[in-house]
Amino acid sequence: MIRPRLERSTLQAKDVLEEVNGPVEYAYFPEDSLISVIATQRDGKAIEVGMVGREGMTGTAIVLGNGEALNECRVQLEGSALRIPAAGLRELLSRSASLHAQFLRYMQVVLVQATQTALVNSHLTVEKRLARWLLMMHDRVGENEFDLTHEFLAAMLGVRRPGVTVALHMLEGRHLIRSTRSHIGIRDRAGLEEFVASGYGIPEEHYRRLFPGAGF
Repeated sequence: MIRPRLERSTLQAKDVLEEVNGPVEYAYFPEDSLISVIATQRDGKAIEVGMVGREGMTGTAIVLGNGEALNECRVQLEGSALRIPAAGLRELLSRSASLHAQFLRYMQVVLVQATQTALVNSHLTVEKRLARWLLMMHDRVGENEFDLTHEFLAAMLGVRRPGVTVALHMLEGRHLIRSTRSHIGIRDRAGLEEFVASGYGIPEEHYRRLFPGAGF
């Protein structure tokens, strides 16, 4: 029902698809791009609270019946995405209860991801938070190599740049990743999962349970 309404779009890194309290014009479904969901305080401080790749979508406010964005959505990795105008998605959701139910199931995953992110940000070390973030990115992109600066990672994790540098060196010392100034390669995914332990996997398990055979 929705596929004939979708159009392909090319997303560039740092493109802002949604601004806080701004109108949501499109819902995007990334193909090989990656989008960060970023919460921002009034003083300008920001932190990533969600990540959207080939498993998900932006425009969650539309699903909830709201026309204004809840958080900022910014392109993290450039690539392609399918999109549908907000009005078109609202029309489809109003016509199909089953489609609306499917999108609401995805909203459950978004909520679980946000709550788990809040939990790990409060209780895990920077090293484990970084390892979790890399695992989530790997899930959604499927590549082992990423061009990522220390400044960008610090902004996404809500920590100071020196903390990210130390965390990267620690993960590299465990032979879990390879790291240069602006490039990271995953060497041992299983080792990263073991290192993070219970800090990773709950949203992913939730997704697989709600959408058997899809994603991850």
